[in-house]
Amino acid sequence: MLKKLLTQSFLTRTISGIALVVIIAAMLILGGDILLGFLGVVSLIGLFELYRIWGIHKGAMPGVLGYLAAIAYFVMMYLRLEAHFLMLVLILLILLMGVYVLSFPKYKIDTIIVVLFGFFYVVVMLSCIYRIRQLDAGIYLVWMVFICSWISDTCAYLVGVTMGKHKFVPNLSPKKTIEGVIGGIVGAMLIGALYGYICRDYMNIVSPAIVCAIIGAVGSVVSQIGDLAASAIKRNHDIKDYGKLIPGHGGILDRFDSVIFVAPIIFYLCTFIL
Repeated sequence: MLKKLLTQSFLTRTISGIALVVIIAAMLILGGDILLGFLGVVSLIGLFELYRIWGIHKGAMPGVLGYLAAIAYFVMMYLRLEAHFLMLVLILLILLMGVYVLSFPKYKIDTIIVVLFGFFYVVVMLSCIYRIRQLDAGIYLVWMVFICSWISDTCAYLVGVTMGKHKFVPNLSPKKTIEGVIGGIVGAMLIGALYGYICRDYMNIVSPAIVCAIIGAVGSVVSQIGDLAASAIKRNHDIKDYGKLIPGHGGILDRFDSVIFVAPIIFYLCTFIL
């Protein structure tokens, strides 16, 4: 067993995983414009990985417009101009339809839809990490995103491996079990409650342990949906990973698939609670 664990692939995955955690932790602690810039870079890489599936990642005008919209969105956040978000979306849609019409029949309508989908799925949803960090007590609440995604995923895996018997969605993820799903939810609840209790004097909310347990449960459910959604896209297009940026883990979208879904949910839960 030990020999199996100490394989080159396992060591590579472990080292890159630790490095990723350190980088994420540093960004969350620093917050502010540094975190915003980091998320902007991560979003552009994620868009590149997604657009590559449809072949619009290099030079194709729909993809270029998607990249430009992402940059414009983060610039708007930096300048505190989020109120003009709808204007940005409408301009992007109009420009995309203009490209679609003027270059017809070079691009299919599903390409236009993918650019819009990528903008919301990768850019807007991922930016909610920054929004959480900007809230009161955001420096503590933002960690719930990763408790609900990465910790939940670890708990689901461990319970699934040791106790899993009933398949959850065998056509999509043969190894995922109902027991694992429940284990992920319970694990996120317990770790969330513990985290809330430890940080109770800093969160400025009533019953932080209970609140974080609830956030953990809801976040875990959403996290697992996000994980399966990313897997479904890959299976639809017969690819194993979105990229190879993170050794042993794949690309940005492979590692942040659940985080992307969890971040906006936790942002609105925290906004409501605060």
